[in-house]
Amino acid sequence: MTSTPVPVPRTLLAPRYWPAWLGLGLLWLLAFLPLPLLRAFGAGLGELFHLLVPSRRRIVRINLRLCFPELDETVRRRLARAHFRALGIGLFEMLLAWFASDRRLRCRVEFAGVEHVLQAQADGSGVLLLTGHFTTMELGCRLAHLAGFPFHGMYRRADNVFVDYWMCRLREARLGLPMVPKEDLKRIVRLLRGGARVWYGPDQTLEAANAVFVPFFGEPVLTLTATSRLAQMGRAKVVPYFPQRVGGRYRVVFLPALDHFPSGDDSADAARINHLLEQAIREVPEQYFWVHRRFKDGPPGRRDPYARTA
Repeated sequence: MTSTPVPVPRTLLAPRYWPAWLGLGLLWLLAFLPLPLLRAFGAGLGELFHLLVPSRRRIVRINLRLCFPELDETVRRRLARAHFRALGIGLFEMLLAWFASDRRLRCRVEFAGVEHVLQAQADGSGVLLLTGHFTTMELGCRLAHLAGFPFHGMYRRADNVFVDYWMCRLREARLGLPMVPKEDLKRIVRLLRGGARVWYGPDQTLEAANAVFVPFFGEPVLTLTATSRLAQMGRAKVVPYFPQRVGGRYRVVFLPALDHFPSGDDSADAARINHLLEQAIREVPEQYFWVHRRFKDGPPGRRDPYARTA
């Protein structure tokens, strides 16, 4: 199933959207800048964000303190600053994900473990391509497609209709297959049962329903159990993959499909996913999305680590 571009809705041609069209054109032009320059702009933006947004700087430092207690404060502060640079670079890499040619990207990426996806689908099974919210996430999706694995992406609808339309259209054009709203469970299951590949990042819990408290870097954190349910209902295999920014290049690592998954124990499965994420994060700790308040929902009796003392 290939993606057929959806015609631009007439409502988006209204004058009130003209500034948004201009902004989109400027982003397209920026994508033609040399990669070192894009990264320099991104790193500079990240440094500015680190300096001017103390609330997010505080969240990052708290997260790093919880996850890396073995590091001293000076090292964690350096890591926090490196994270903001990575965050800014990731924003500019989105332009490459949306607008760069395949040829421009292929010479900058290497793949490891591609055979694991092929083995997982040798019997016609669908695959959940499981990853985490890294600063390389958007470009990592594009690079996974370049590995020869078009996939459907799960997404949450944007409130702004212009943003929602173009985010879907640009991603579909570059990932090769239609995007699927995360709430459309029936369609996701149908795709998996039909042998499709579906992207899934379960590490940002938006609601307490269908989630359990399991360790993440040793801290109990509310974690979605949907990975197990999707794998079971879709009769699909779960293949973890993780993109990395390595020097001036990129690396996309595919791991073997999870064996004995789902196990029948949602908590054990969720803890297993978190452990996989931990291992991937430790390889490139500055590239994980630390600005998210991952530990805000704790078990009863645990104080919110982000709460300010009186």
